[in-house]
Amino acid sequence: MLGTFVLSTGYYDAYFTKAQKVRRKLVEKTQLVFNEFDFILMPTSPSVAFKIGEKTDDPIAMYLADIYTVFANLTGIPGISLPLFKHSNGMPFGIQLMAKQFNELSLLQASQQLMEFKK
Repeated sequence: MLGTFVLSTGYYDAYFTKAQKVRRKLVEKTQLVFNEFDFILMPTSPSVAFKIGEKTDDPIAMYLADIYTVFANLTGIPGISLPLFKHSNGMPFGIQLMAKQFNELSLLQASQQLMEFKK
């Protein structure tokens, strides 16, 4: 709803056009990375998982828990989160693996290898 309002009230160039330019830069830089590497490996979240209901009073903390997963969506590349580890407090945390566009098969194969390595 807010996006529709912004686009319809004359802020198109101020917001949408700039956002598209930033997105385009991200895509270009990501393509350069994939010229040298097959995958991008990074954390799924900046912290371990929190208990159910623990952050319901802090929506910003909940939003920030997903902030690293936005990269794949912005750049249009496939990504998968793998729950490979447990913190000393018993809560899970994982990594995400990303591949270049249309390389879902190699992403799944590498994911399977990482999950087998965990065993």
